[in-house]
Amino acid sequence: MESLKVPELTTDEGLTLRPWCLADLELVREASQDDYIPLITTVPARYSRAEGVAFIERQWGRAATGAGYPFVIVAEDGTPVGTVGLWLRNVGEGRASLGYWVVKSACGRRVAEAGLAAVVRWAVDELGIPRLELHVEPWNTASLKTAERVGFQREGLLRSRQPVGGELRDVFTYSFLRRDA
Repeated sequence: MESLKVPELTTDEGLTLRPWCLADLELVREASQDDYIPLITTVPARYSRAEGVAFIERQWGRAATGAGYPFVIVAEDGTPVGTVGLWLRNVGEGRASLGYWVVKSACGRRVAEAGLAAVVRWAVDELGIPRLELHVEPWNTASLKTAERVGFQREGLLRSRQPVGGELRDVFTYSFLRRDA
């Protein structure tokens, strides 16, 4: 796969989505203190500057190898508050997957929704991806609502599908189709 350039996107709500940079170490530190984010991502569970830098370098590597587009969600005041990733592993089959998280200090402000919506629009309109997929644990009501507000449709439950903290967990599969946009 060829190297990808992560673009800068803006949302109707005034947020910016941009590539990761070393100035985002505080975001990684805050995310590492969350009980859940390190279980489902490569965010280090025990933060150190070296681990934070390694995480950011992994995001750069994902774009450099063509694996996908890792975005940082930046609030209107310039504070990084979360991430949305668009992953292209299955794009040759007409689909891509997304993942997102926000730190606790940003919860309840719908920044994940705004960031996800911006990446979905870009993926459908600019990249022409026919199908986007999400996997969300059934108990994660905030994430379920975020997906549904953006326009994702729940397709079903995949049992023992996603590794979380060393065990396979059930997840709902959601899809967003270009033809529905």
